[in-house]
Amino acid sequence: LQLAQSGGGLVQPGGSLRLSCTAERFPLDYNSIGWFRQAPGKEREGVACISSRSSNTNYADSVKGRFTISRDNAKNTVYLQMNSLKLEDTAVYYCAADPVLFRQCVLLGREYEHWGQGTQVTVSS
Repeated sequence: LQLAQSGGGLVQPGGSLRLSCTAERFPLDYNSIGWFRQAPGKEREGVACISSRSSNTNYADSVKGRFTISRDNAKNTVYLQMNSLKLEDTAVYYCAADPVLFRQCVLLGREYEHWGQGTQVTVSS
């Protein structure tokens, strides 16, 4: 299973970006998918996750009300819509798949395997 990410880039504070995470030739329907980020000099942080069949979602307190995770199983893609971006959202963002099928998602990186390649999100004026 290889995850491919797209999206990201440079945006001003208050702006929006959408990240995408998909897999070729492997259905993601049955896996929880998480988004994580790592800023320079900081530890990796769980941002949002979504369980298989969108049964539940979890968000870090720092992004609640601003970020939305969703999945489109027809496109085999999970999205992270990021609105009202702040300077402190600057980081490399990664998606990852939980290898245990149908497990409720958690924001713990150790529960995930099959990481995406990472994409830079820079919020700057």
